[in-house]
Amino acid sequence: MCESTAYILRDGKEEMVFEGIESLENRNDEVKMINIFGEVKTINAKIKRFSLVDHKIILEPN
Repeated sequence: MCESTAYILRDGKEEMVFEGIESLENRNDEVKMINIFGEVKTINAKIKRFSLVDHKIILEPN
């Protein structure tokens, strides 16, 4: 499977936000994520790092 998991940085630690992400959209001050079940989550953050090998998306709050 090629889905990713999103984490947000809080106090220097990675906190899991959303799993099974198959689609990601960067929208100004927000990141919209859609998982394999069609669930949508939008958070006020920016993409800090995206590792395709580790299937990991690191977000940073705005």
